[in-house]
Amino acid sequence: MPWPPSVNTYWRNVSGKTLISAKGRAYRKVVSDMGWTLPKYGTARLRVVIKAYPPDRRRRDLDNLPKAIFDSLERAGVFDDDEQIDFFSIKRCAVEKPGLIMLRIETV
Repeated sequence: MPWPPSVNTYWRNVSGKTLISAKGRAYRKVVSDMGWTLPKYGTARLRVVIKAYPPDRRRRDLDNLPKAIFDSLERAGVFDDDEQIDFFSIKRCAVEKPGLIMLRIETV
């Protein structure tokens, strides 16, 4: 999967309403367009392992990644609700331009 927008840029507050930003909507579309190649887990309880290959050496908080990834996978129909994820881990890997996310999703 492509590198997601940070949670800091995923949301925008407009007129007192919190909305998904243009970057967030674009990322969701890219993941949704991949949806036909992704497995479907329905309502199963899940474990997700994320390997994050950042686009450059800038400092990044890994905890900013999952929200955009999980919301996008839910929207693509990989699972019904990201509430189903009982366990997830994130590992920072080597720089890989333009940034890359590798996922392993398992039922528990």
